[in-house]
Amino acid sequence: MNYSYIIYEKRQNIALITLNQPEKQNILSFDLIQELSGCLRQVAQERRATVIIVKGAGDNFCAGHDLNEILHQDINNIRHLFQACLDLMMLIHTVPQPVIAQVHGIATAAGCQLAAACDLVVAEEGAQFATPGVQIGLFCTTPMVPLSRAVGRKKSLEMLLTGKFISAQEAKEYGLVNRVVPKKKLEKETWALAKDIDQYSLAIVSLGKQTFYQQIEMAEKQAYQYTKEVISANALMDDALEGMSAFLEKRSPVWKEK
Repeated sequence: MNYSYIIYEKRQNIALITLNQPEKQNILSFDLIQELSGCLRQVAQERRATVIIVKGAGDNFCAGHDLNEILHQDINNIRHLFQACLDLMMLIHTVPQPVIAQVHGIATAAGCQLAAACDLVVAEEGAQFATPGVQIGLFCTTPMVPLSRAVGRKKSLEMLLTGKFISAQEAKEYGLVNRVVPKKKLEKETWALAKDIDQYSLAIVSLGKQTFYQQIEMAEKQAYQYTKEVISANALMDDALEGMSAFLEKRSPVWKEK
């Protein structure tokens, strides 16, 4: 895979995708969005990686959209940009592999959206998150979608209405971040989380991820009916049969899809 705006690597079973526009704080330009989306699709299709880590080059994770692609543009061009961005965010939820954001520096506007859209987030202690669109007259309405689902109404509205930064520790307290670690340990701790997931069957992890996003928006009764059907079908899958047999036989499972 050859790219201009991102770097793709695969180490063992982990896919590493680096936003590689450090001189522009890794802004989500249309071209970068397209490359990142294409890379995710290919990793999903190949199924050779079990977990995906998304990180940023340079001093920051991601500073949002390129305003030059929005200012004085035709509404159809603007709509096309935001459609590409929302397709990327939805793609993160639909690829079979869990996607972990490794956040350092700032994650602002669409950069905060990207972090919030990822399945898991590991941040270094000095990381900061913000949705500052209100400060420049372009309210962060699209970033509000994953942010409000991760953080909840009151805190997400405060972030959206004030545009102020919150610390990594605050982000963890409000549910936007899973783990906060010293900067020098950021890569190690993100990798450790990825390897915790990597030990399991990709088929089963993928099933669980997709089911989570389907049921989370359902009413409780509907969610139970839906997940009952999923777990019943799950019980007949090859890796479920292997995993349960291995547990009863007190041995390590040998996954069919690893």
